[in-house]
Order: sequence, then C-alpha cells, then structure tokens
Amino acid sequence: MKKRINFSKFSSFKIGGNIEVDILEKKSDYNEKFYIIGSCNNILIGTQVPPLMILSKKYNYIKIEKNILKIGAATPSGKISSFCKKNNIANFEFISQLPGTLGGLVYMNAGLKEYEIFNNLLDITTTNGTIKKENISYGYRFTNISKPILEASFKLELAYEKDKLDIFKKMRSNQPSTPSAGSCFKNPKNDYAGRLIQEVGLKGIMKGDMCFSHVHANFLINNGDGKFEDAVYLIQEAQKRVYEKFDIWLECEIEVLDKRYMGANSQLLKNNENK
Repeated sequence: MKKRINFSKFSSFKIGGNIEVDILEKKSDYNEKFYIIGSCNNILIGTQVPPLMILSKKYNYIKIEKNILKIGAATPSGKISSFCKKNNIANFEFISQLPGTLGGLVYMNAGLKEYEIFNNLLDITTTNGTIKKENISYGYRFTNISKPILEASFKLELAYEKDKLDIFKKMRSNQPSTPSAGSCFKNPKNDYAGRLIQEVGLKGIMKGDMCFSHVHANFLINNGDGKFEDAVYLIQEAQKRVYEKFDIWLECEIEVLDKRYMGANSQLLKNNENK
C-alpha cells in the first residue's frame, strides 16, 4: 500500500514536496532501501529524497499486559501523555513536551535533560524481532537501533506527578513556536550548541526565509516560505564557523533526508567546502 504526503504541511519544518510513501502494514513489508518516517518532527525533507515508508495505523495503540506498558511505534506523544495522566501512570510526564510518535522518540532516545525515554524502557519489537534494553547501545539523543521499531515495552509504575508538568513546560518556554524541527544540533560535551551558534554570529541571520531563531539560536526556523537549500546552507555554515573558531564539530540532531547529505554528519562540512 502507498499514500501521498504533502511534507510542506505534514512536517514540522513545513518544507518538502508531495511525495509517495509506502505503508508498513506487516514485518514482511519492510525493505531496507526505505527510510522509515514518523510524524516528521525532527526531519528536514530534501529534493532528492530516498524511498520513504511510514507505519500503518495498526501500530497506534497503548495497552497494559501483565503489569507492562506496551505502546505501538505509531502512537503520538500526545496520546501517550493523555493515557498516562488518565491512568495515573508515572515517569511519562515529560512526554507532554515532546512532539512525535513513540518510534521516533525511542529511536533518538528523546527526552528533557535527565528525563529520557530509555529510563523506563524494557525492550523494543522491531521488524527483526524483540531486542532487550541491555542489548541496545544508547546515550544522549542516540541509539544504535537499525531496524524499524514496531512496539516498545516499559515498566509500569503508578503515581502520575502533575507538578512535573509545570517543570517540563518551563524547560520548553525558551523555544520558538515558529515552524522548526526542534533542536538543530546536539549539545557538545560541556557546552551548548545555541551558545556556539550565537558566538559565531549566526543567531537571527536570514538565508531566504530560514534562520537560527532570535529566541533560541539552536532552533533553525522557517519564517514562511523556507527552502531546503537555505536550511542546508545554514546548517553547513554553523558547522563550519563553529569548527573553525572552537574546534568543535556540531552534530545534527535533526535528520536530513536527501540522498546528497545522508550518512556521516561530517559530509555536510565536506560538501560545503567543495562548493
């Protein structure tokens, strides 16, 4: 099965064309040549896009089995947040401030500071079978998961803490509401990407309708009719300037889906130097 998606409306960046996407209904549908997408909250869609695949709606569910919380990978974070609040389930309060679907949140070990999706994870089910947490390499906004996630299982603990909602909302209060894909770069060790971008003079600088936000320099935002090429230019420029001034390589937190730029993040700088 296939469906057409207008990424200029579907993605949080509001960038991208009208593209045909395959639907993953069952494990056997998966083709390694395809890139799995969720709700496109941390993705920059290019003009030379690899084959794309999206999970079917059958993976949008939440259930409790034998005191374990099981969530389908296509389940939106808002639905998870509401379910946990309604059922007095603890440790998922931070999910209310993280856009996306469960599969993407697990794949990138999403979180807010020390609150991460992996904290209470037990295992994941992929197109290649079940993998226990202890057999997955993971860290700050990183995992080595290489197969599409279909479901994740979590420890079930009660006592939802409403007070935490204000804490997590405050953590997000300095982030712009303009279309973006969240943090553009991962924070390097003992520093902040936003500070570095500001230090090299890129905060608020426009390239077409794209810029690093005046509100938070690590947010690459679309001020209207943003173009993929302008977004890539700013990403490369930030990596180049920060590397030249601080000898620090900014690693992308967003995913750039374009055949010319996929792979090692170092390729972005290399392409920039060869222009």
